[in-house]
Amino acid sequence: METPLAPGSLTGIRALVTGSSRGIGADTAKFLAAAGAKVVINFRNKEPRALKIVAGIEQDGGEAFAVGADLTDPASVEAMFQQVQERWGGLDLLVLNASGGMESGLGEDYAMKLNRDAQVNVLTAAEKVLVEGSRVVFVTSHQAHFIKTTPTMPEYEAVALSKRAGEDALRERIPGLTEKGVEFVVVSGDMIEGTITATLLERVNPGAIQSRRDDAGRLYKVDEFAAEVAQAAVDPIPEDHTRYVGDVSGFTR
Repeated sequence: METPLAPGSLTGIRALVTGSSRGIGADTAKFLAAAGAKVVINFRNKEPRALKIVAGIEQDGGEAFAVGADLTDPASVEAMFQQVQERWGGLDLLVLNASGGMESGLGEDYAMKLNRDAQVNVLTAAEKVLVEGSRVVFVTSHQAHFIKTTPTMPEYEAVALSKRAGEDALRERIPGLTEKGVEFVVVSGDMIEGTITATLLERVNPGAIQSRRDDAGRLYKVDEFAAEVAQAAVDPIPEDHTRYVGDVSGFTR
């Protein structure tokens, strides 16, 4: 799809997108770069993919570099932001996109480690490099955002609870961020066609995505949702700090 932001509208903006070697994060990074932002591509263990994203941005005349970091490891996160500080002298935009918990073999508490604890740790480390006037965007799902009032499919419940816990923990930081001149917004969307989460859900519960598609009328594709995340970097922030993508009529507020 076409870039959602005007070319040059983000010139001078230094951005970091967590989990941006593929999927929503990768497309978000590309959209930001197409608008003129310099972008850090963060990956955990997909370096070739991250470098391919960087090469594509550079080929289109943009600026980017890749940094590997395990977001559940505070030392690794600190090293990532140290690189940002050394190369660019600060950060204007942080997109907290990385999440997980459906993967196997990572421990029962992995979802909470990544979706709550790591998000808080990343923000804490980022505050050292975020400049006045910067913005933090946290990406979540309707199933997680509304989990306190609307049940979700059992296979996704643990992830939804951990992501809502992460959102709550980040929201508690809003007053402190505001004092520093840092804005904060949550972008909440439905299940996204083509994401690893949707793929894993379909694997353990065949038909789950079609069922959700039927209930919602339509589901956003990866690039469509990434365009909304990129737009959230520049649009006015709603009073409740929440940008809803798609229909939420089936969820209880």
